[in-house]
Amino acid sequence: MYKLFLTLRYLRSRRIAYFAVAAVTLCVAMVLIVMSVMGGWLEQVKRRARGLLGDIILDNRHFSGFPLYQEFIDEVSRWPEIAKATPVIYTEGLLHFPQTRQMNKVNVVGIRLHDVYEVNAFKGGLYYERFYPGTTTLAEIRQPLLGRDFRVETRALPDGGAYLPLILPEPHQSALQRARAEQVRQTGGSLDDPDTVDTRMNALLRRLGEPIIPGVYDFNEVDELPGFAGDPQPGLIIGREMLAKRQSDGRYQRYENYPRGCTVVLTLVAASSSGGVEPIKRVFRYVDDARTGIYEIDSQHVYCDFDLLQQLLQMQSAERVNPESGERIGTVPPRCHQIQIKLAANLTPADARTLCRRLDDTYHAYAQSERYDLDDQERRLISYVEALTWEQSQAHIIAPVEKEKMLVTILFAIISLVAVALVLCILYMIVLQKTRDIGIVKAIGGSSGGVATIFIFYGAAVGIVGSLLGTLLGTLFVHRINEFQDFLIRINPAWRVWDLQVYSFDRIPSDVDPFDAASVVLIAIAAATVGSLAAAWRAGTMQPVEAIRYE
Repeated sequence: MYKLFLTLRYLRSRRIAYFAVAAVTLCVAMVLIVMSVMGGWLEQVKRRARGLLGDIILDNRHFSGFPLYQEFIDEVSRWPEIAKATPVIYTEGLLHFPQTRQMNKVNVVGIRLHDVYEVNAFKGGLYYERFYPGTTTLAEIRQPLLGRDFRVETRALPDGGAYLPLILPEPHQSALQRARAEQVRQTGGSLDDPDTVDTRMNALLRRLGEPIIPGVYDFNEVDELPGFAGDPQPGLIIGREMLAKRQSDGRYQRYENYPRGCTVVLTLVAASSSGGVEPIKRVFRYVDDARTGIYEIDSQHVYCDFDLLQQLLQMQSAERVNPESGERIGTVPPRCHQIQIKLAANLTPADARTLCRRLDDTYHAYAQSERYDLDDQERRLISYVEALTWEQSQAHIIAPVEKEKMLVTILFAIISLVAVALVLCILYMIVLQKTRDIGIVKAIGGSSGGVATIFIFYGAAVGIVGSLLGTLLGTLFVHRINEFQDFLIRINPAWRVWDLQVYSFDRIPSDVDPFDAASVVLIAIAAATVGSLAAAWRAGTMQPVEAIRYE
């Protein structure tokens, strides 16, 4: 009992011990912040990679793509392990906004929209699909225009005037009403857009007490009726960073000169039959914008209909012609660049890797099958195709991040050894200052082991208090780390720590892994305890007579 009593007494009375507690606190907070940010970055890489790609990806990393994708999808879709599969086409191009004469270099992705909804998490990042479900399409559309609802009576303005509420044409208005009703059913509140700065129209609607109309729509200036304008053009989904600006509070300020349905011009480069390149221009209508949370994707990617992009790039089915005689000798099969596959929910990572080998064997067998009319080049394209899990396909990104996390954590752990040295020095000083007390304890029957235990408990107590305070400090800092960076940027933009173009994600990871926190706490307590051993040994070996004589 006297061991615990003296430990607590020394901890309260010796203010020099507060420096040891402060050292442990700062070191624990520092290591926890590093582990949380690096670990959160790693988890974001994994989560976003899987959300964008699906569970398994077939790719040959060749500009020409590979044939027989639909035959392969039809075959494997009957397997119980496969939930859904969809082909994808990738290319590059230039996106021109006629309204502002802005030109962006973009990566163009051809997708089957509703298939992609089932394969990955793409749908969850669409802005207009959230508020107007079912209205996002890559088919040909016209521009929807806001109008006044002449079916209802005018409403009074605060200044004495009157107005008619604004509505959208169908099916947009019905979709908005469904979203509002669903919001009321789920939360009991009205539909809102907290992640977006109000447009001028929505700010006015809030002042009038009217429900907001999310997004940006042009108003029908001709007859003020809700309707559509312009010729039908295919829809294009654009990365959000090209259409809105991220504010310091995390919200987006949408550019109001890019209303939904406005026209944009996409310029592509297709390979000609002679091996040259041919620029192709195509007018699209902006139908929605996508946010993946990965800055490089949201600032450079656009998405259009798979069949349309396949046709523009001349990857569709065509006649196979003998170059010498000009005679038709068969059919060139259509091609794609990638197949994304979603697996059944009950499969383990080991099952997925086994399935990849089976998918490889199944697809490579097509090259030798007599059922298909293939030439040597097409057979080579098939042989290049490899099935990979999402982890394997992103290993070149995930593995370096994992090593970087480990390296940085080790470096900061080594730096934190200063806390161990500080605990050792402070406890040794306390032993020297309490020599007379130690002698009295030993003189009245205290054993050497008992005296040593006092200072071991003391070191452990310093570790416990310091690690708990450090965990609290580190957790609070991690949860507020984005606000702290925004504060630094407001003072001086050059003080930005998290560069979006370097770290890909638009926000610093701000979650603390409980396992990491527990590990840091236990190691800190153990380190502080180890740091007290020298002082404990000195106290335990002290002779009672010499200690009592000490002045």
